[in-house]
Order: sequence, then C-alpha cells, then structure tokens
Amino acid sequence: MHLDKVLDESMLDGALLSELDGYIETLEGDLQEQLIHVLHKAQIMFGYLPPNLQRHIALKLNLPSAHVNGVVTFYSFFNQEPMGKYTVSVCMGTACFVKGADKVLDMALKEAKSERNKISDDGLFTIKDVRCIGACGLAPVLTVNEKVYGNVEPKEMRKIIKKHQGERHED
Repeated sequence: MHLDKVLDESMLDGALLSELDGYIETLEGDLQEQLIHVLHKAQIMFGYLPPNLQRHIALKLNLPSAHVNGVVTFYSFFNQEPMGKYTVSVCMGTACFVKGADKVLDMALKEAKSERNKISDDGLFTIKDVRCIGACGLAPVLTVNEKVYGNVEPKEMRKIIKKHQGERHED
C-alpha cells in the first residue's frame, strides 16, 4: 500500500497542506535539519500539530514519524491539540514555583473557567503549565501567546484574563 494512502489527511485543509508543501520546497540544505522550522510554520498555519499532520511532515522530510512526534512532544511550544485564541503558559520552573507559580496557575484556571490544557468554554483560553520560559529573574512568569508577564501575583490573573476577554471582538 502506498504510504500516502496510510496517512489520514482527510481531516486537514488541502489548500493549507499545499501551501505547507510549497514552503518545504523553498527550503535549502538538508530538509531533515529544517524540521523545527517546518513544524513552526505548520503550527502557525493549522493552529496545532495533529498526528496526521506530523506524519505528513515526516513523509515530506523523509523522517520517521516517531522522530517528528518526539520533537513535537519535547518542546512545550508545539501543540498536538487545538488551542484557544490565547494560550496562557505559566512557568513552573524552580524559581517560579518557589515564588508561587502554582497559585498563579490555579487562579488562571479559575478566572478563565478552564481546565489545564483544555480550551475554555468560550474558546478564548488554553491554560497550561510549562517547565521553563527562560525569564527566571521575573519569577513567577507567564506568557499569553507571545507577551511575557513577570512578577505575577495570583490576584493579577483576573485583570489579565479580563483584558483578553475584552479583546475578543477586536479581530
């Protein structure tokens, strides 16, 4: 059986797949070394990296699917499930945890009316904990998409969540 038939691409947008394939064709050098770039581009395009998209990328880069999945699961930036409009990533590294990041995470979940790693009912938020954001001097720290918030107190989560709820109609 041809490998393309094994991949369940029926759930993926064909136009986006073609665009991703076009991007891959523009890459120079060893395609296998471009995996992170391809995954990043694919996540921007599709919003997340479901298993069938990971297999498609593996096929295009001539890599084992397990290798692609290993990279996706290693880096907290990559998502295998659909995400809310705003991804709130609370750092749980040692410096952040010692300064109360667990309480910040709990308050974020409460204010967004969400569960960890799940999309909130309004579709706006996915709250997750990450191992390290790399901003220990700002502990406890979190990001909302690309914006960094440092020295966050649990009570500040109400304001941060409300701010983003108010932005939902500004698209």
